[in-house]
Amino acid sequence: MRFRSALAFIVAFAACSPAMADDQPTPEMMAPVEKIAHFIATGDDEDLSAFASRGVVIVENFDPYLFEGRDAVQRWADGMRTHTAATDALSHTFGAPQDFTLSGDRAYFSLPTNWTGRAGPQGFSEDGGWSFVLVKEKGEWRVLSYGWSVTHIEPRP
Repeated sequence: MRFRSALAFIVAFAACSPAMADDQPTPEMMAPVEKIAHFIATGDDEDLSAFASRGVVIVENFDPYLFEGRDAVQRWADGMRTHTAATDALSHTFGAPQDFTLSGDRAYFSLPTNWTGRAGPQGFSEDGGWSFVLVKEKGEWRVLSYGWSVTHIEPRP
């Protein structure tokens, strides 16, 4: 009897869950993430449209580390340009999104990411993870918040 009760609870919980474990962000959800990665690599202002129109919060690994408030996106963009100024040939690859959940007009997932590039004569490979909160605005997914964490950096010749 306990087994049936436990099984019924698991089935009921799974049915009520906003997203199942095997769900993944749609290509439309990944589009603003790709725009942000493109901005990091190129500094192209057009990519800043990937962010929500208000309430953006960004956690980064460069000063002041937390970007929030009215001009969060512009301060982050300026800081990112400074952060990557001495870096050439930046490129990224994404791993499979993890921990995807969808609730109404918001979505969350984490994204393993690898960046490679050159800083002066030395190349590098940087592994890390992004945690994203997306919001749907005017029919499009936009980044409301993200946090970046470096998990490994390796110099390359």
